Amino acid sequence: MEKFINLKSIPSYLSLQNIDTDMIIPKQFLKTIKRTGLGKSLFYEMRYDENGKAIQNFILNKEPYNNSKILISGKNFGCGSSREHAPWALLDFGIKSIISSSFADIFYNNCFKNGILPIKLEEQKVLELAEYSKRKEEIEINLEKQEIKHGNKITKFKIDAFKKKCLMEGLDDIALSMEKLSQINDFEKTLMSQKPWIKNNV
Repeated sequence: MEKFINLKSIPSYLSLQNIDTDMIIPKQFLKTIKRTGLGKSLFYEMRYDENGKAIQNFILNKEPYNNSKILISGKNFGCGSSREHAPWALLDFGIKSIISSSFADIFYNNCFKNGILPIKLEEQKVLELAEYSKRKEEIEINLEKQEIKHGNKITKFKIDAFKKKCLMEGLDDIALSMEKLSQINDFEKTLMSQKPWIKNNV
């Protein structure tokens, strides 16, 4: 997982509320277990017409928003089913941070596990940042300082210390387990010496 420190981008703004995981990545694209290749199907039913042709006025199909790394959205983002393909699709498209006034809990936690920073702000602050999307101006996220720079203003945000550490150090669940590899090996050696019959039954 890539380390997350600073991020600067013109944000995209989806004003819709209650964007669920089926809207983020529809069910027909859930057959894969790969984390790559899903970006082209992100928000599929909003980005493409019934013939699979890109809908030109959808924000992520327009420049410069098709290169946005920051997505600003209405409240309750990521509700619905718990599919981890949703953050996979967002990350594969290039989205590395999502700003909203609220997130569904499972989606929120899945973001951190996949290198995406979800930021919760008051609704008024979300709308203020959305103006920078409309004006096609960059905003900058500094995770270490827990702040967003926009124009000549700075907005602070809160984040769990452990989740922050994982993002900044690029640690997913596997990497966290590997940090304890020596303790795991010591436990296995002790177990085998105390109960050698286990080895023959594994």
